[in-house]
Amino acid sequence: MALWVCRAGRIGEYETKFIEDNAVYCTWHEVDWDMSKFDNRERFKAEIRKTYPDRNELATGNTTGQLWAFSHSMKTKDLIATPSKIKPIIYFGEITSDYKYNEADGIYRHARSVKWLKEIPRSNFDKDLLFSFGGATTIFSITRKKPYAEELVRKMLGISALPAPKTSEEITADVDDIPEDVDIEETALQEIADRLIAKYKGHGLAEVIAAILEAKGYTALVSPPGPDNGVDILASQGSLGFDPPRICVQVKSGDNALERTTLDQLIGAMSNHKADYGMLVSWGGFKSTIQREEASQFFKVRLWTHREIVKEFLHHYEYLPEDIRDAIPLKRIWIIDKRDI
Repeated sequence: MALWVCRAGRIGEYETKFIEDNAVYCTWHEVDWDMSKFDNRERFKAEIRKTYPDRNELATGNTTGQLWAFSHSMKTKDLIATPSKIKPIIYFGEITSDYKYNEADGIYRHARSVKWLKEIPRSNFDKDLLFSFGGATTIFSITRKKPYAEELVRKMLGISALPAPKTSEEITADVDDIPEDVDIEETALQEIADRLIAKYKGHGLAEVIAAILEAKGYTALVSPPGPDNGVDILASQGSLGFDPPRICVQVKSGDNALERTTLDQLIGAMSNHKADYGMLVSWGGFKSTIQREEASQFFKVRLWTHREIVKEFLHHYEYLPEDIRDAIPLKRIWIIDKRDI
């Protein structure tokens, strides 16, 4: 058996679809042919060359390895992991079907059914294993990199029986075209996120959000710790904070996704404070009951998950207070972007 990773888009754009459909999808939209029709690896690779004629041999091999793994190497009962881009967790499930092709489903034409078992906070894993989950490719086998990982994950999931593992030769044969590169950018962002929440869990996160708003040109008032009646921060423009827009902000630093009731509380607080807009900030993300309201509240409320927090933190880092920069010391570097090489 094996433990696989299948990502849900570069920014998590397919994540909700994966979870709600109890499935994982191979979303290479150019691959509009049934991958199961090829039972020979070289003929499969030749079809990849026809699909992507402008790619070099290294990129062709990389794509071949990932798509072959999805369509041929994955097996029912294998475990699969989808690292979330929306909240700091990793979804784990069990593959329950062979590869399925449905041309009518467009970008979701390549699928495997999954029984999602549990979402585990990233903080439950050591850095070594997190680096493995942070591979630069979309589809790959953790078992190949870390043979102990499947047993560890099964224990976390409460699955006591570990099937006989594949040999290293079998695993290598499945994915021998897929590079071992780590996504350095993703790994660095996760390290910053881990340090940020470790230093500013609880009320401290509201202080960080207020500092970001002040760097954006707002004057911010942070409520003291304790009951806040749905408002952690009041912010408005101008040096004295008398200019519109007026914003109510609610900040939650927990790992759990927020329910609709928290959004309703914020909207009520906006009315009470005669605010123009609201921001709901949740380190643990949002449940679908809130996500479904995002469009209807688009002109009134903004939703920030840990991804938006880290993005804004980095964008305004040099303008943040010295004590925050001392707590999260960062250094800017340049690296080669290998996505198109």
